Amino acid sequence: LLERLKDPEYAVGYLKAVLAEEDMPELFLVALKDVAEAWGISRLARDANLNRANLYKALSKKGNPELGSLYAILNALGLRLSVEMKEAS
Repeated sequence: LLERLKDPEYAVGYLKAVLAEEDMPELFLVALKDVAEAWGISRLARDANLNRANLYKALSKKGNPELGSLYAILNALGLRLSVEMKEAS
């Protein structure tokens, strides 16, 4: 998985799939951590201007990163957040 997550398009698809899940908040942080590990935690922490230990904590299952930190992480990965209408059930 980590090798495939080095491909930006695969990483985006992976994160989008997790966002569609019911227990999304916890899963999304774990999935984002997977992407971060694939791309290199140390480099990501430096590029996002975050402490490496705090980055690991923020991306843990119990993590609760601030929006600014989440934005910095996604920006360092070359990604961005997007809001879409939920499909009618």
